[in-house]
Amino acid sequence: QVQLVDSGGGLVQAGGSLRLSCAASGRTFGLYFMGWFRQAPGKEREFVALISKGGVSTQYADSVKGRFTISRDNAENTVYLQLNSLKPEDTAVYYCAASEGRLLTRSRANYNYWSQGTQVTVSS
Repeated sequence: QVQLVDSGGGLVQAGGSLRLSCAASGRTFGLYFMGWFRQAPGKEREFVALISKGGVSTQYADSVKGRFTISRDNAENTVYLQLNSLKPEDTAVYYCAASEGRLLTRSRANYNYWSQGTQVTVSS
């Protein structure tokens, strides 16, 4: 089992940047591929980005491609999400998640562990 604690959210103006962090504890971090999801008020939780266990492969939602970057440091048991060129529509609670699966997936159902979420608010 793994516990996830995320941080780094906040209030930022449109065009600004934030860096989210998600620290893992428990089982070996490198056993999991990691994802970031977000949920805006009144909307379903949606996929944002994922990274493979070794950090070689990444995937992004079309809405964030070119603006957000996911990375991980297995020595520090941490996954990051760099958010650049933020837009008001990026406002949401952001969650990191860990999957024990072997195949990379964007589906929420395939992630076993979730963080508590960190709020990102982008003002226009």
